[in-house]
Amino acid sequence: MGLLLLPGFSTLALGGMLDVLAAANALQDGAVYRADCLSPAGGEVASGSGARTLTNSMGAGTDWLALFVIAAEPAQPDLALLHWLRRCAEAGTALGGIGTGAAWLAAAGLLDGQRACADWPWLDGLAEDHPGVAWANGLWDINTAGDRLSSAGGLASVDLCCAWLAQRHGERLGQELIQALSLRALRPRDERQRAGYSERRGAGSPKLAEALTLMEANLAEPLPTDEVARLVGVSRRQLERLFKQHLDTLPSRHYLALRLGRAQRLLQQSSQSILQIGLSCGFASGPHFSNAYKTHFGRTPRDERSQRAQAWRGVTHSQGELS
Repeated sequence: MGLLLLPGFSTLALGGMLDVLAAANALQDGAVYRADCLSPAGGEVASGSGARTLTNSMGAGTDWLALFVIAAEPAQPDLALLHWLRRCAEAGTALGGIGTGAAWLAAAGLLDGQRACADWPWLDGLAEDHPGVAWANGLWDINTAGDRLSSAGGLASVDLCCAWLAQRHGERLGQELIQALSLRALRPRDERQRAGYSERRGAGSPKLAEALTLMEANLAEPLPTDEVARLVGVSRRQLERLFKQHLDTLPSRHYLALRLGRAQRLLQQSSQSILQIGLSCGFASGPHFSNAYKTHFGRTPRDERSQRAQAWRGVTHSQGELS
C-alpha cells in the first residue's frame, strides 16, 4: 500500500492508519500489509505539526493494492501528480483520500459521480470546484466497488481503514480490530464531523449547546440574541451568563466569529465575489463586511483573497489541461 504524504499532512491520520495495518497483520496469518510512505519527489515531508517523515519518491510505478493521499489542503497545481493518480486508477489501484486527499482525486477526475468526504472547513469550496462529486460531511466513505475511499483527517482515518479491512476480510476482523485498538466501536460513516462541535463547546450545558447549534445553522441570516434565547427556552440574561461562564464571551461576539470564520473559508476556497460572500454570511453591505473582517483578522477580505488567488488560478489551469 502507498501512503502519499503531502506537506502539512496530519501525523495523527498517518499514525492511525499505520496502527490499524499493524493490528491487522498481527490478527491474521495470511494477509500482511506493508505501507510505503511516498511523496512526489521523495525525501522528508513536513507534517502540519512540523514533524518530518522520510518518504520514497512516487516514481513511475503504479503497482499498489491501494494508494491513500494524506493531505491538509485542496489540490494545488501539480500535473505530474494528477496524471500519476490517473495511471494508478487505470492500473486498478484502489484510491483513497484522507483529510483533503479526496480533493486531489477529484482534481484528477477520479471522483465524478462518487460520494466523498473531506475535512469540513473545505467542503464549501470543494463543492463549488468539483460539482460532479457528492461531498459529504460524514467521517468516511467507501463506494460499493471498494475502490474509492475517503475520510476526514485525524482519527477518521482509523474508522476508514478498519471499515475497509472489514469489507475485505469480513466483519469478524473488523470487530477484532476494534478490540485490539481499544475502540468502543467503529463510528458510522454518516456521523457528522461538526456534530460534536456544539456538544464540546457546550459541555455541561444542553441549553448552550442548543444555542450554538442554532447559530451554526443560521449564519446567512443571523438571529437576534433575544430570538436565540427564546428558541432555546431561556432569558437573554441567562443565555449571556452561559456564554460568559463556558466560552468567556457574549453570544453576539461568538455569533460574529462564527460568521467571519465561514467567510474566511469561502474567501480561501471559493470563487464567489467578496460581496457575495459577505451577504451569504449575514453582512448587510460590502463595507460592513470589510470593516468587521479587518477588525477580527487584521486584514481585509481583499487581502485574504489575494493570498490565495494565484494558487486557485493554478489549480483551474491544471484542471483545464487534465480535462
